[in-house]
Amino acid sequence: MDTAYQIPFNQSSLQGRELEHIFRTMTIGQIAGDQTYSKKCHALLQQSLQVQKAMVTTSCTHALEMCSLLLDIQPGDEVIVPSFTIVSTANAFALRGAKIIFSDIRPDTLNLDEQQLEGLISSRTKVIVPVHYAGVGCEMDVIGGIAAQHGLSVVEDNAHGLFGKFRGRWLGTFGSLAAQSFHETKNITCGEGGALLINDPRLIERAEIIREKGTNRSRFFRGQVDKYSWVDIGSSYVMSDVLAAFLFAQLEVWQTIQAQRERIWKYYDQGLRDWAQKRGVGQPVVPVHCEQSYHMYYLMMRSLQERQAFIAFLKSRNILSVFHYVPLHLSPMGERMGGRKGDCPITEDRSDRLVRLPFYNSLSPDDQDKVIRAIQEFDV
Repeated sequence: MDTAYQIPFNQSSLQGRELEHIFRTMTIGQIAGDQTYSKKCHALLQQSLQVQKAMVTTSCTHALEMCSLLLDIQPGDEVIVPSFTIVSTANAFALRGAKIIFSDIRPDTLNLDEQQLEGLISSRTKVIVPVHYAGVGCEMDVIGGIAAQHGLSVVEDNAHGLFGKFRGRWLGTFGSLAAQSFHETKNITCGEGGALLINDPRLIERAEIIREKGTNRSRFFRGQVDKYSWVDIGSSYVMSDVLAAFLFAQLEVWQTIQAQRERIWKYYDQGLRDWAQKRGVGQPVVPVHCEQSYHMYYLMMRSLQERQAFIAFLKSRNILSVFHYVPLHLSPMGERMGGRKGDCPITEDRSDRLVRLPFYNSLSPDDQDKVIRAIQEFDV
């Protein structure tokens, strides 16, 4: 949280019994991982989403790295990723030597453009990584069909989309694997954290090993082996139970959190509709077959110059708004992988014009009114 602003872009808040659960895990001496509260988080996610297995991790980035390890990504393999995403989406696979193939995005939802996939697939393609931007589902029926036709794996980057749905089905349950984020900017948070969702049961046992530094420690604690040892590559991806206690308190009240965020999102959307339509400013697009997670609210300004002036204007009113991703294909690393200006024109255009408004669980109607009034005073 940036306390320099009367209305920050993000602000963490207690939503349930966070302090009570943390106190309990401290007093029973469970501060390492995979103890009482980690198991509670696993069970709640599995039951709520109807996934085969959920494992909390130290971050969404680490959950994506586990996906790369589980799918045996090797140097020279190709992984298709939208250019409009956080670096972790690509980096998790680049760490294993993969070549990242950058896809452009749809002009409406800003999700990976499924119509471009066929043209990006080669004999070396191994994985497609759709990112559910702003918690609005990618066209998973088309993406899944293309992946199946070519024998490719699908990994959902669902950092924005927990408890969103596509055609009535939970986001994070379409790919063989999915990654969740509980970073402080997300709907449900523990400051830093993530989760791996496993929809292919064949990957569960190896995921346990990779997450525990490449050891069969989980089998040891279940009494399946009399000692544990190093059996595979892996790393330390286990979340502390102190963080899991905080996280569980938020997951317990996820419906309440989602209702709060739905109210905030709809209030922005309705309150800014006339202003945006009169001035040619874009608002988020949510297809009728998508139930979004209400992760963020953004506006699409008419130019980069207008976007920068808009951000500066709100700052003058003590309101912090921010832009979002710089296209990965135009980054120094992306250019080393062959990215060039003009490769993803929609990404390049939308990256210049998008601005995100303050959005957090405890944003009050009064403060939201201040944001809306300030925007309406901006001379576009």
